Amino acid sequence: MTSLWAKKRSRDGVHYWLPLITHLIDAQNTINWLFNHWLSPGQRRLLTQRFSEDKVEKLVKFIGFTHDIGKATPAFQIKRSFDEDFGLDVELLEMLIRQGFTGLDDVNLSDSRKSQHARAGEALLDTKGVPESVTAIIGGHHGRPEDSPQTQQIDIYTANYLQLDVAKSETDKMIQKNWQNVQEQLFKYGLSSSGYDSVGEIPDINQPEAVLLEGLLIMADWLASSESLDNPENTPLFPLIELNQTWSDIDMSSRFRNAISAWYQSGEWIPAQVGIEEDPYQKRWGFDARPVQKAMTEAIEKTTDPGMVIIEAPMGLGKTEIALVAAEQLAYKSGCDGIFMGLPTQATSNAMFERVKQWLNKLAKTQNDNFDIKLMHGKAAFNEDYQAIPNASNVDDLGSVVVNSWLAGKKSILSKFTVGTIDNFLLLGLKQKHLFLKHLGFSDKVVILDEVHAYDAYMSQYLYKAVEWLGAYHVPIVILSATLPKNRRNVLLKKYYKGKYGKYFKKNVVAPAHWQDNQAYPLLSVFDGKEIKQITDFPGQSDQKALSLQVTRVKADDKEVIHSVLENLQGGGVAGIIVNTVKRAQTLAQLVPQDVSLMVLHSAFLVPDRVTGERELEDAIGKHAKRPDKMIVIGTQVLEQSLDIDFDVMYTDIAPMDLILQRAGRLHRHHIERPRKLKNPQLYVMGINGYGDYDEANESIYEKYLLMKTDHYLAKTIQLPSDISRLVQAVYDSATDKLIDGLDSAKEKFETDLEKEENKAKVFQIAAPNLTVSAFDDDTTIHGWLSHSQRRIDVDEQKANAAVRDIQETLEVILIKHTNDGDFLLTGQNINDVSPIKIAQQVVRLPPAVTPSYRIDKIISELETQTSNYYPNWQESRWLRGTLALSMNKDNTAQLDNWQLHYSAKMGLSYEKETENE
Repeated sequence: MTSLWAKKRSRDGVHYWLPLITHLIDAQNTINWLFNHWLSPGQRRLLTQRFSEDKVEKLVKFIGFTHDIGKATPAFQIKRSFDEDFGLDVELLEMLIRQGFTGLDDVNLSDSRKSQHARAGEALLDTKGVPESVTAIIGGHHGRPEDSPQTQQIDIYTANYLQLDVAKSETDKMIQKNWQNVQEQLFKYGLSSSGYDSVGEIPDINQPEAVLLEGLLIMADWLASSESLDNPENTPLFPLIELNQTWSDIDMSSRFRNAISAWYQSGEWIPAQVGIEEDPYQKRWGFDARPVQKAMTEAIEKTTDPGMVIIEAPMGLGKTEIALVAAEQLAYKSGCDGIFMGLPTQATSNAMFERVKQWLNKLAKTQNDNFDIKLMHGKAAFNEDYQAIPNASNVDDLGSVVVNSWLAGKKSILSKFTVGTIDNFLLLGLKQKHLFLKHLGFSDKVVILDEVHAYDAYMSQYLYKAVEWLGAYHVPIVILSATLPKNRRNVLLKKYYKGKYGKYFKKNVVAPAHWQDNQAYPLLSVFDGKEIKQITDFPGQSDQKALSLQVTRVKADDKEVIHSVLENLQGGGVAGIIVNTVKRAQTLAQLVPQDVSLMVLHSAFLVPDRVTGERELEDAIGKHAKRPDKMIVIGTQVLEQSLDIDFDVMYTDIAPMDLILQRAGRLHRHHIERPRKLKNPQLYVMGINGYGDYDEANESIYEKYLLMKTDHYLAKTIQLPSDISRLVQAVYDSATDKLIDGLDSAKEKFETDLEKEENKAKVFQIAAPNLTVSAFDDDTTIHGWLSHSQRRIDVDEQKANAAVRDIQETLEVILIKHTNDGDFLLTGQNINDVSPIKIAQQVVRLPPAVTPSYRIDKIISELETQTSNYYPNWQESRWLRGTLALSMNKDNTAQLDNWQLHYSAKMGLSYEKETENE
C-alpha cells in the first residue's frame, strides 16, 4: 500500500514522488481542519441540521481520504509523468514490482482513459456499498460529476482496476488479488481513520449538502496538492519527497501543522451583535443615522431567522450604509463570516470596493485581526488601490485588510470579503466546471446585490436561480434598489422561500394583507423564517429633501440639443447628458464648443483613461467637490449607476421609467448652491419623436412596450422621491395596459421576446436545488448536475460572463502605436521602457459592430498574426500571454476588417465603416 504513488515529477535532475497514502492523509487532515476551522458556523449548521456534528465530521474525513482511492489502480499507476521523465517512471514501476505487483512493467491497457482516477474512485466505492450521493462526490472531485452511478465500470473495464480482464492462471489470480487487497486495505483504512466501524454508517445526503461537500473537497485537494505558497520565499506546504525516501520517513503530524500554519494567514471574522441603543452609523462612519436608516436597522435587528432583505429607498439616501450594517446584523444571526457585494459594472465595483474596504478596516481594527479581501472582476489586476493592499504573508501587525495570494483564479470567491461584478453571482446558476467552489464560497457570506432593477429578463433568470440556491444554503441576501418593480420583488421572495423550504409558499407563508401590491416608498421587505414583514413607517423621513422635477420632452437634432444645453448653462452650472449608445455620446461630444469644459465617460475607453475619468468626474462634481463654473458631462448608462455625482440640469435619452428615475437621481443630489437659472431641477428627455416613435437605436436597446408605457406615465412634473414607486409600478404592472391605447403590437413583441429570453437562459442552467434524500433517485444526487454545459465555458472567463448576460462575445485588444521609430503606448512611452502590466492595461473592448459573430474568427486570426509578428516576446509574460494587439499609426488610427478605428483620450474608441463592401 505504501509503494503506490499519487504524484511524481523531476526537477534539476532529481526525482520526486509522493506516496498515495501520504496524499490521502494530507487531504483527510486538510478537509477536516477546513470543516472545523474555515467553514463558517452557518455552513456547519446547514451540514449538521439532519445529523450530529460528529457524524458530519466522520463523513468529511471519509471523503477526504477516499477522494483519490481511484489512483490505487493499474490504470493510474502506469501513467507517464507529465515531464515525460522515463527514468522516474521506470523507478516507480520497479518499486511496485518489488512489492508484488508483478507484470506491471508489461501492461498495455487499451481503454485506460475510460477509468480516469476520479471515476475509478467512485466505481470502487460503489462496489463497497457507499451511498451513491457520497460516491458521486468522489467521481466529481475534479470539477465535473459523472452523469450517472459507475456501478458497471469495473465489470466493463476490469483490467483498468485489476491489471487483467480475465484471470487464466493462478498467477493471474494472484495479480488481481493484489490489487483487490490494496484497494480493500485503503478503503478499510479510510473507514477506520474517519471513525466508522462499517460502511452502513455512512449516511445518504441531499443535493445542497453534496454540493457544499464537493466544493470543500475540491478546496482541500487543491490545498493538499500545493507544494508551496506562491510567494518570493516559496514557503513549503505539502512538498513531494525524494525518491530515496519513503512513507515512513514523513512525520505526518508536523507536515500538516506546518502547512496549515503557513497557509492560514488571515483571521476569522466573528460578527458581534449590532447594538441599536448606540447609533451604529455614528460609530462606523461618523454621522447620525437618517430616519430611514435608523428604522430599517432597528427592524432588521428584531428578526430571529432573517433570510432575504429587500431595501427600496431613494437614490442618495444611504442604502449602502444600511446594507453594510445589515451585513453585520445578518452575519451575527445566521453564522456567516464574510460578505459579497455585487454590482452591475466594473466601474461601480471599483467605487464600492473602496467603501467596503474602509468598512472592513474598521472591523479588522475592532477585532484586532487581519481580514482578506478580493476585488472580483476581469480588470481587478489593474486597480491600483486593490494592488496596493499588502499580501497576508507580508503583514505582521494585526488589524489590517490584506489579500491572500493563494485565493486566486477559481479560488477567488473563497476569500471571505469580496466585491465584484454581478456576473460572479449569476454564475452560480451556470453549468460550469468547478461550480462547486463558487457555491462553497458564496454559502459562507451575507450577499448584498446593488442596482437589482438593472438586470434584464435573461439575467434575471440566472439571478432567480442563484437566489434559490442561496435559499437552500440559508444564506441571507440583501437586495438594494431605488426603482424595483413589485413583480420582481415578489419573485425574489418566492424563489428564496422555495430554495430554503421547498414547496407550499402560499400555504406556509405568513404575510401582511396585499403585500404583493405594496407601493409604499421607502419600503423594507424582510423574510424572517416563513414570515414576510414589511416596514412602511419611517418617522422623520422628510429629512431627505423632496424634489419637484420639471420634465420636458425634447424633439431636436444633435446640434439643437447642444444648443439647448448651452442656453441652460449661460449662467454657469454642470449639465449631464446621458445617452443610450457610445456612438451617440461621441457624436454629441464633437458638437460641444472648444471653450466649454467637457468630460465624456462610457465603456469604450482604455482602462487607465476610464479610471482616470471616473475619478476626475467624482472629484469635479461628487460630494464636497469644488465644482467647475461651467461643464458638460456626456456619457452612457455608466453614469446612472452608483456614482455619487450631481448635475444642475440633465438631458437623457428615452429609457424605461426605472432607468430614467435612476438617472434623475444624479440631478440636484446634494444640498449645494445652484446657478440662478438652474435652481429648480430640470430633466429633458430626448428621443421621443411622437407617441410610439423612439428612434431605431433606442428601440433596439429597450423594448418599445416599456418605452410607450414610460412615455404615457412621464408627466411634466415628477415629485421625488414620492412618485418613484408609483411610476415604476405603473410601467411594469401589466394591469395598467388596458388604460393605454395602441400597446397591443408592442406588448405582443415584448411578451414573445421575454419568453424567448427566459427559455434561452434555461438551456445551460443548473437545476433547482433538490432538498429530498433518496437512495434510489439520481435527481437527489449531484450526478448529471453539470451535464450538457456550453462549449469552452470552463476555460474562457469572457465567454462565461457573456453567457449569464446574453451579450455578444466581443474582443479585447491592447492598443499600441506602431511607427518607424518603435512601438509606444498611446501616451507616448516606449513599450520597452514600461512594465508588462502597464502594457496590459492599455486594453479596450472592440465594438460589437466591428466583430460580428460571422467574422470574429477571421478577425482573431488577423490580430493573432499581427501580435505574434510584432510582439513575439509577449508570450513570455504572464500579463501579456494570449492577448491581442491592435497596432495604430501615429494618428492613433487603425484599419481592421473594413473598419477604421480611432482612439483619443477625450472621446475613447470610435469607428467608421471604410467601405460598403463586406
